[in-house]
Amino acid sequence: MTARRFFFCISLGTIGSIVFAILCLSGLRALAQARLAAAYPLEQLQVGKLQREYLVHFPSDLPKDQPVPLVFVYHGGSGVASGVIKLAQFNPIADREKFIVVYPEGIGKGWNDGRITQVTQAHREKVDDLAFFDTLLAHLSGQYRIDAKRVFATGISNGGIFSNYLAANRSEKITAIAPIVGGIAEPFDKQFAPDYPVSVLIIQGSEDRLVPYAGGKIAGGDGKDRGSVIATDETVKHCVRSNACRPDSEKHELPDKDPKDGCRTDATLWKGGRDESEVWLYRVDGGGHTWPSGPQYLPQFAIGKVTRDFDSNAVWDFFKEHLKP
Repeated sequence: MTARRFFFCISLGTIGSIVFAILCLSGLRALAQARLAAAYPLEQLQVGKLQREYLVHFPSDLPKDQPVPLVFVYHGGSGVASGVIKLAQFNPIADREKFIVVYPEGIGKGWNDGRITQVTQAHREKVDDLAFFDTLLAHLSGQYRIDAKRVFATGISNGGIFSNYLAANRSEKITAIAPIVGGIAEPFDKQFAPDYPVSVLIIQGSEDRLVPYAGGKIAGGDGKDRGSVIATDETVKHCVRSNACRPDSEKHELPDKDPKDGCRTDATLWKGGRDESEVWLYRVDGGGHTWPSGPQYLPQFAIGKVTRDFDSNAVWDFFKEHLKP
């Protein structure tokens, strides 16, 4: 065998091993999701002709004499509500800070977030996920004393893109959002004009291989058209403009809590918006398509690195500083 042919065979073997590893990991991920789903039985809610599902967590010692905040956490594409519970780790924060957290479940494991694509069921069938939000918010407000001035939303990837879409379409109900590795969808960006200010914490990895920091086509590894998002810096401009924040910004670097993670986080803040709204950008230099301090749910070569500089507590700290007038 010639050296060239030998190395060609080795390359094919390596690619095969990588593909096999991804398939195995996908199978393990599906198994883990099934186990989590069994541990967290979904609640059901009728929305139009669709039966929608969700999970809700509330501390046993919620204050009875005052309304409490509500946080919506949206899973990513191909994810499930029970999976993002483990990923985001919001339940312990809710127990400590006394708020309710709800995890909606998307139709076909996805959200109709303003992109044009035929890949997901939610997009193909034009699922009205805004109506799901409206109905779920009203339902939970009827069950618990929800503070209408403190309703928040966050999510990863498809869930992050949907958070932007939700805030723009329901700005009268949403106080603040924290989209994680998920920008503003194209072509919805042309219609992005919230009626009311919504504070925003944008968290985006500079080395995200799936939802690129520079915007453009969303990757999936299979060549299918998943639509596109605008660049992160353009998303910032949209949010700063819609909130009428001051054009000057404040910048600082977060402490590098784990030098071994290969990430550093630069924070840029735009303040002075309408009704004291703000826009924050956490640019995770070296970070991938991951939740801050979350698990490395797929290998680095597939999704990139996980920052350990901060975690979901930073999201809640941002949320609790903001209040609807």
